[in-house]
Amino acid sequence: MLYFLSGLSDVFGPFRLFEYVTFRAGGAAITAFLITVLLGGATARLLKSLHAQSADRFEGLIAPELIDKAKNKTPCMGGVLIVGAVTLAALLWCVPGRISGILIGGTILFGFIGFVDDWIKVVRQDRNGLPGKIKLLMLTLVAAAVVTALNFTPGVGGMMQQFIVPFCKNPFNIGVIACGIISVIAIVGASNAVNLTDGKDGLASGCTIFCMITYAILTYLMGHRVFADYLNIPHLTGIEEAVIFASATGGACLGFLWHNCHPAIMFMGDTGSLALGGIVGMMAVLTRQELLLILVGGIFVMEALSVIIQVASVKLTGKRVFYCSPFHHHFEHLGWTETQIVVRFWIIAGILALSALATLKLR
Repeated sequence: MLYFLSGLSDVFGPFRLFEYVTFRAGGAAITAFLITVLLGGATARLLKSLHAQSADRFEGLIAPELIDKAKNKTPCMGGVLIVGAVTLAALLWCVPGRISGILIGGTILFGFIGFVDDWIKVVRQDRNGLPGKIKLLMLTLVAAAVVTALNFTPGVGGMMQQFIVPFCKNPFNIGVIACGIISVIAIVGASNAVNLTDGKDGLASGCTIFCMITYAILTYLMGHRVFADYLNIPHLTGIEEAVIFASATGGACLGFLWHNCHPAIMFMGDTGSLALGGIVGMMAVLTRQELLLILVGGIFVMEALSVIIQVASVKLTGKRVFYCSPFHHHFEHLGWTETQIVVRFWIIAGILALSALATLKLR
């Protein structure tokens, strides 16, 4: 909404800054950061007063000596702060339109599914929350709605049948239905993957920051005709608002990290992790870079794959591949401290993000 101040630049010259994507992206990031930093303490106290602690989700799943019982007293559902900060910052700094509306709406819906899941865990003290099939169905319906809305978005809709493969110069036209299925899988998969990664203080939020930096750069390049033509990537009018949205998400994660770093005063819960994963997936679909998501969100992919491999191995052979899954628990068994796991995973996430951006030139 602040964009409309640019119309008053004749009255006050500096108002013309609101026309620039880079200025609004910085403003969105700072706004979301300040909201989460300034309201984080109050949010944690409120959640604690409401006894918003979920049941111990690790009891009986990992070695007892690796379970930090003190964390059972830490309130969850802090993701409401992340979703709220991203939504408010985006509303303030984005130009009202179809793309920003889809991203905001999708985030709120993914966050709502996570909120219901957290609510069940807190009220019923049931660590399983929503039944897996119901959660998967709800996530799929929201993802399908997002993909359908993008298909009917001017400028973007024409790209929704193109599948871009990293290192290949030209996209493959595989049709709307095939691309739609791939897009839905990417969004649902990303949402679940971030949810699985959210097991250590600051791990999910820190890795998401690297994803958002990558997507902010990528969407900026796609919105700039000269850069898009030079790099041979799609030029999409209006995708600039995704730059602001990615920046707001990154700022919110950075602010939340202020309170969520070890030892965390609150957890984001499924409210935050499903919403952040949904954002990562939506950005991958919007940029038509679903395959590149394997690099951009490499940590999330590894965490999800570790669970799939572990479950498949136990069912087929009765043996474990890892000491425990998701992947970060495996390193706990190897003797890594929580800080070592989180920081080293951040380093890997940063390297993967740079590698993903490098693929834009290697085509």
